[in-house]
Amino acid sequence: MPNSPNLVLPYIEAAQAQKHVTHNDGLRVLDAAVQLSVLDRDLTSPPASPSDGDRYIPASGATGDWSGKDLNIAAWQDGAWAFLAPREGWLCWVADEDVLVVWDGSQWIDAGNVASLNPASGGLVGVNATADTTNRLSVTAPAALFNAEVDNFNFKGNKSAVGDTVSFQLQQGFTTYGEFGLIGDNDLSFKVSDGTSFFTSFKIGNADGEMAMEQPLGLKAYSKSSLPPVSPAGRLIWVWDDADGAQVAYSDGGGWKRIKDGTAVA
Repeated sequence: MPNSPNLVLPYIEAAQAQKHVTHNDGLRVLDAAVQLSVLDRDLTSPPASPSDGDRYIPASGATGDWSGKDLNIAAWQDGAWAFLAPREGWLCWVADEDVLVVWDGSQWIDAGNVASLNPASGGLVGVNATADTTNRLSVTAPAALFNAEVDNFNFKGNKSAVGDTVSFQLQQGFTTYGEFGLIGDNDLSFKVSDGTSFFTSFKIGNADGEMAMEQPLGLKAYSKSSLPPVSPAGRLIWVWDDADGAQVAYSDGGGWKRIKDGTAVA
């Protein structure tokens, strides 16, 4: 008697006697396979007192009535075990673990560990969060790790045109207070916000690497008695009690010098 190609459901033959037998056999297969959910996938021997309709995935090394049916679907129907061999792509809910698994052709794996989601269905992926059409990848977690597979690892963000933006936004309460990236041009910009307005602190030109301050530069203030170490050279500070009045000073690696005349802070 021919069967259907996927679920191997028995067809009713023309002029067949006792058609209800074939029909009911097909319904039993559907009852076991449709909306597939099993109670457990770790047992190697059948439970002593199963209830009608109970389903399991016999673990490797199955014994007794499950012998030779490792990783199949075992369904208790009409007082006996019926078995379904899974096909690649079958999904199954494992009730005692609250996990969705998928048959990859040789084993059941967690559906979240499928080797490829390329592309993810609908283009939305949420991890402990709900993704939407704007935030198509949404993650709620204490941390996220991206690890180099071999040697190097690059974060990449690509925009379509020079006037577009690709940036990192740093938020509190979903309000952005810090942003850096290629914002409206191809210079690297660093911005802050009071929650309403944005202020560019500085930019690094993409053509020459030159840094341009967009806001006044505030130097850390020191007294003559509390000057920081002179190394490394090239740093700038504000000395508020120099003998000639408040001064901007620089370190030459050997001492702190007034920037106005190169003499030592005194």
